[in-house]
Amino acid sequence: MSAISSSVVSPPRYRDLPARPRSEGKRARIIDAAMRHFAEQGYDAARVGDLAAMLGIAKGSIFQHFGSKDGLFFEVYKKAARSFPRYLDAPIEVRERGFFEVLRYWLTRTEHLVHEDWIPYRVSLLGNYGTNLALKREINRFMMAEDPYGTAAFVRFGRERGELRSDLDQEMIVSILDWTIERFQDALLTEELDPGLFRRQGGPAERKEARIAQFLDVLKRAIGTSQ
Repeated sequence: MSAISSSVVSPPRYRDLPARPRSEGKRARIIDAAMRHFAEQGYDAARVGDLAAMLGIAKGSIFQHFGSKDGLFFEVYKKAARSFPRYLDAPIEVRERGFFEVLRYWLTRTEHLVHEDWIPYRVSLLGNYGTNLALKREINRFMMAEDPYGTAAFVRFGRERGELRSDLDQEMIVSILDWTIERFQDALLTEELDPGLFRRQGGPAERKEARIAQFLDVLKRAIGTSQ
């Protein structure tokens, strides 16, 4: 995922503030409740006051921990991203079949994001499409710095197997994967790039498999070797 370059120092509200040991439990409880609240209400409609009322705490207590609504969502987004499996968490028999078969494995499991991981997935959609540019910049920085999906290690895996082009910079391949895979998964699940519009029923399985095969073919032509 590419970052928006900026020479401006990050506003204090986005910085990771060290939590005192006795407040870590309360902070975690706020983040857990906020994740569901943002997932259910969307970013704009979510209210810190409503969240505080649900938790039975003062609204100011949330601001004390996170600085602002943006700061709270940033922590929620990071937890959501860290909850998803990494590419190389695929079963060993899938990894043995190679780089693009690992991609196929995860793409065929895309609907799992809605049925079983819908809360973190919807939070990730909100971060990608439903927040302001300043917050999006911080999300991009986090994704590049932490690489929660293990994309860099996955690209090294593909190169060691000789499946990826050696003439492309590794960071370029990482950026291509992060951007295209994310948006293709969203296209498989949503009628348009709107976090609130999920298809209740997907297309026929054959159509989905054909789309995945076409996508992987395009990706192989872009970053794969001719072997």
